[in-house]
Amino acid sequence: MNFIRFQDLCVNGQAKNKRVFIRADLNVPQDDTGRITEDTRIRASLPCIRMALDAGAAVMVTSHLGRPTEGEFKPADSLLPVAKRMAELLGRDVPLMANWVDGFEIEPGQLLMLENCRLNKGEKKNNEDLSKKMAALCDIFVHDAFGTAHRAEASTYGIAQFAPVACAGPLLAAEMDAIGKALTNPKRPLVAIVAGSKVSTKLTILKSLAANVDQLIVGGGIANTFMLAAGLKIGKSLAEPDLLAEAKAVIEAMKARGAAVPIPTDVVTAKAFKADAVATIKLASKVEDDDLILDIGPETAAKLAAQIKAAGTVVWNGPVGVFEFAAFENGTKVIAQAIAESRAFSIAGGGDTLAAIAKYGIEAQVDYISTGGGAFLEVLEGKTLPAFEILQQRAKA
Repeated sequence: MNFIRFQDLCVNGQAKNKRVFIRADLNVPQDDTGRITEDTRIRASLPCIRMALDAGAAVMVTSHLGRPTEGEFKPADSLLPVAKRMAELLGRDVPLMANWVDGFEIEPGQLLMLENCRLNKGEKKNNEDLSKKMAALCDIFVHDAFGTAHRAEASTYGIAQFAPVACAGPLLAAEMDAIGKALTNPKRPLVAIVAGSKVSTKLTILKSLAANVDQLIVGGGIANTFMLAAGLKIGKSLAEPDLLAEAKAVIEAMKARGAAVPIPTDVVTAKAFKADAVATIKLASKVEDDDLILDIGPETAAKLAAQIKAAGTVVWNGPVGVFEFAAFENGTKVIAQAIAESRAFSIAGGGDTLAAIAKYGIEAQVDYISTGGGAFLEVLEGKTLPAFEILQQRAKA
């Protein structure tokens, strides 16, 4: 992907004495008192902010927080706790400015936090007048919030249209590089692991990947639906029988390309969905009417691990079993370890996937961990994210 990198502007001296507007993702979890309970996103925003300050820029940063009603300020919607935490981490004051859209004074070396951008009327609908007002505040717009890259809003898309320069910050640039490497020009074989409770929620992802990947590994409730489509019984396991035609179409699309959707040959079952349920390993052809399939079996896990280890690129979205329960975690654990041991370029994303990566301690072995959630899923669906689109357009201008 061709886009302007903020780092390059800083290295080349083009950010010196310039007004730099950073759209960060500071949407952190808070308790009922407003106390921040986890500050990873604030910490992740600091390299871009420090880069701008070190380059001699006048720096302003904003983000959304929660789901405020546009034009109706409530204390719970304020970025004040975020500004305070950022000040602690940076060791300097981070003043918070409200009602900032119509302009304010800022000097090189200063850092201001601009109040919750979703309080501005027209933000979510990408209002052109609002976008132009935001663009007038800066000389350089820096998008550094991948979690919002799938939304065309005033502070993510409109401002990038009208700012004198629009570029990607280090976080967004890393996502764009990793996604390009994994999906645009992957080293083959390309193996995708897509798991979750329902085919319906990831049907477009499965269809998109079926046209591109060499192996499409499915897990969880999605695998149960594919087992049904392959003529296997799944007992009372979670599945979507009304989507068998779609599952068969994905299998056929893969087969037509000489690729495959590996169907489990053995599974781990239980009679009830609970952590202390008795786990039974059995052939996929021997599932009983009152069985719940809660994981892939060891034979299947070993076969999939071998495919992953032989891959050139691995994309992972979703655990293949109920890994939260010790008796049903082996499949996900084996796949996680295979990714860690593989020489393939690996990219992973999605909340449950991140939880599995953390549980098995393989963060350092996964080449890129995407924190984008919805944005990551839309990339897997084959969609061009609005942020990627506008930054590539502006790079050509």
